[in-house]
Amino acid sequence: MTKLSDYVAEFLASQGIGHAFIISGGASIHLLHSIAEHPEIAHICPHHEQAGAMAADAYARVNGNLGCAIGTSGPGATNMITGIAGAWFDSVPCLYITGQVTTFRMKGDTGVRQLGFQETEIIPMVEPITKYAVQIKDRMDIRYELEKAVHIAKSGRPGPVVIDIPDDLQREDVDVSALMGFAPEGGATARDEAPPHEIEQVVAMLREAERPVVIAGWGIRLAGAQKQLLGVLDILGVPVLTSWAARDMIASDHPQLVGTLGTHGVRAGNFAVQNCDLVLSIGTRLSTRETGSPLDSWARGARVVVVDIDAAELKKFTTFGRPLDLGIRADAGAFLDGLLAKLDGFVPANIATWNERIAGWKARYPVCGDDARNETTTNPYVFVEELADVLPADEQIFIDTGCSVAWMMQGFNVKNGQRLYHDFNNTAMGWALPAAIGGCLALGGQAVTCVSGDGSLMMNLQELATIKRHKLPVRLFVLNNGGYSMVQQTQEQWLGGEHVGTSHEGGLDFPDFAQIAEAFDIPYVSIDGSATVKDGLKRAMAQNGAVLIDVVIPAHKRVIPQSKFGYPIEDAEPLLPRDEFLSNMIVDPMPKSLEPLS
Repeated sequence: MTKLSDYVAEFLASQGIGHAFIISGGASIHLLHSIAEHPEIAHICPHHEQAGAMAADAYARVNGNLGCAIGTSGPGATNMITGIAGAWFDSVPCLYITGQVTTFRMKGDTGVRQLGFQETEIIPMVEPITKYAVQIKDRMDIRYELEKAVHIAKSGRPGPVVIDIPDDLQREDVDVSALMGFAPEGGATARDEAPPHEIEQVVAMLREAERPVVIAGWGIRLAGAQKQLLGVLDILGVPVLTSWAARDMIASDHPQLVGTLGTHGVRAGNFAVQNCDLVLSIGTRLSTRETGSPLDSWARGARVVVVDIDAAELKKFTTFGRPLDLGIRADAGAFLDGLLAKLDGFVPANIATWNERIAGWKARYPVCGDDARNETTTNPYVFVEELADVLPADEQIFIDTGCSVAWMMQGFNVKNGQRLYHDFNNTAMGWALPAAIGGCLALGGQAVTCVSGDGSLMMNLQELATIKRHKLPVRLFVLNNGGYSMVQQTQEQWLGGEHVGTSHEGGLDFPDFAQIAEAFDIPYVSIDGSATVKDGLKRAMAQNGAVLIDVVIPAHKRVIPQSKFGYPIEDAEPLLPRDEFLSNMIVDPMPKSLEPLS
């Protein structure tokens, strides 16, 4: 006989989970003790369940397998929800386990709000943001439910699953030989193949196109099909854009790369999409951040082909007024394999004029111009360029939300082999620090880089203690501008520039980060002004362990260009800062109207 919690620990180890992110609590202690006693699993104790869920998410992104976090009932479980949502929206396979009150203390259908101490019905709360969520009601179901949950998490479009285990069941013994396993219907899941006749349609469209573009998305990474993508691009010779999540799949010096697109994309990227005659989008759901609003204003005059494993993502285009010319429900890797096979001997149309036009846009609208480089204060775009220069080619970089991710996605020059991680669709403030912890552990303690705004860092500041505890070599760059600058940018566009809740004057306060670093016994480096950037980066890179780099950026610096939320990309209005900031801004707004299609 085996204690059920010991069985769970052995199952996790059998799935290749080497680290579990756990926070103790009365309803989960048996699970946690079993994991701590397992020789193949290291238990990592963050100081907040949200951070644990986020660390597990990043752990899975980095190692390409499962991440695992465990919390107790009630507030422990509800604290995990933000991290679970991030894994859900970005299609990351994670196994989240929650403890629950004993079965004989559950409220059942009595109508009371709560019977057992910290009893909370977590399953209905997380069902909308998980692929599968179940509460164990019989100890003999544990093998079946664990195997089913992991299968669902990894198959098709991946995502998180949640298993809720009552405390009394954790303590019970089970006969492992009598446990029923899970067998998926039809056996192992095959790839979702693209129909050959639809691939032939794509090839025909590519032959006819004079201004084609390819948009590459995260689904290609999930399918492990980066090489196939590069092979297709090499044959076609067409311009390529990426979603944020796919930004690291194509090095910045690739001759066909245009950049990112959308409300926070680069100008050349948006001009290319808005003036093309064919979009081939592979493995990206094309969120409103990429298309602008309304959806029918995007890619004017172009035929649009979208390849996505999720049928619902294909249907939404018709729902929101932009019917696709061709929607292909398929695994991105299967589609690219099929396309490569059909491109044997392919002769594309002459698109030299189109490529020259895009090259002209890139030259005319650089992300970081000479004016930025001549500033005496720290310009964020200059800093991002300098950071890219010093980070090695195999660096794993974890980025928080707000201006931090926009500046990085616009201006960071990616080298082959580098990875950029972010919770791209949930964009939770505070994600990057625990994610860097999870990523560092998944890499066996390899040094990683974390880029976070000061506001985002404050959301999970306590995890500096986790870095200290495990002596993790995390280079933490804090973009310190004294507030929530991306929200300030929205306030300037819509609310007259009153920074309510987003600045010191609006109600926020921030600590001295030098003192914070000292409190956590982490080396500190200051970058304050353009003259200090190179030396500060040199000092940061010289550290063998953790280091906090305080990058002081003027409060008025914004993301440029940025389309006003709710406006079509081609009608994007220029940033309208408050008068007192105007003289210090880099004002190079996107033109009111794009060049004509002809």
